[in-house]
Amino acid sequence: MTEADRELEAGAESSISARAGIADLEFNQGEWAYRQIVCPALPNHLLLRFTRDNGARDQTVFTASIPRNGKGHVRVIPLIRRGYSLWSPAPVNAITIAAFNQIRREEGAAAGKDWLQTGLCYAALAGANPVVGPLTPGATMHQPVPSLAEMEIPAKGGAIVRFTDQASVPHSTLWTLTFGPGGALLKVKREPASAVARWQVPSEHSAQSVILPTPHEQPVTSHPIELQSAAPAAR
Repeated sequence: MTEADRELEAGAESSISARAGIADLEFNQGEWAYRQIVCPALPNHLLLRFTRDNGARDQTVFTASIPRNGKGHVRVIPLIRRGYSLWSPAPVNAITIAAFNQIRREEGAAAGKDWLQTGLCYAALAGANPVVGPLTPGATMHQPVPSLAEMEIPAKGGAIVRFTDQASVPHSTLWTLTFGPGGALLKVKREPASAVARWQVPSEHSAQSVILPTPHEQPVTSHPIELQSAAPAAR
């Protein structure tokens, strides 16, 4: 983290504490550490994942979003409390989706236009450490392949982004994120990638199906969302 980001986190701690208290995350108890989520799709927000680890089955985790330009609100997204998921799992929770949409609205014109990066940022915000592998070159008809990264553009607008998180434990996970015509995230679905292996069938009638990343936009390498560790902070 940069020194400016460390100072931004320090200045936002009272707001983080207040919002974490509302969610009963016990932020004022025990020792907490945080890691930065580096998200190119949300450049005007500092995203941090806070963790308090008291051993097996007693871990509390949440994500905090801090606006860099002072235009917006500090937000806390609960992920795990005392070893248990809060409400429904965070990635498909309406509260997580709503918070993500609010953050993107605060970004305004600075919000990333890369749908894959936007989807990866959401997955990281929701507690994953997503890694999307390279495209499989030379895929042929009737060759089963997992969906590594794909975007579908419906006729009514918006986008459906699918990617396989190869770092997910214990199985690779297929994420499907549905965005509305205005760019808002509408729905999130996750399922084991091994159970949904698909056939990559070339077709001249599928012009609205785009494989991401394209060779001109992204390197053919692993495509992780970077997490940077910060020194543990005692609360």
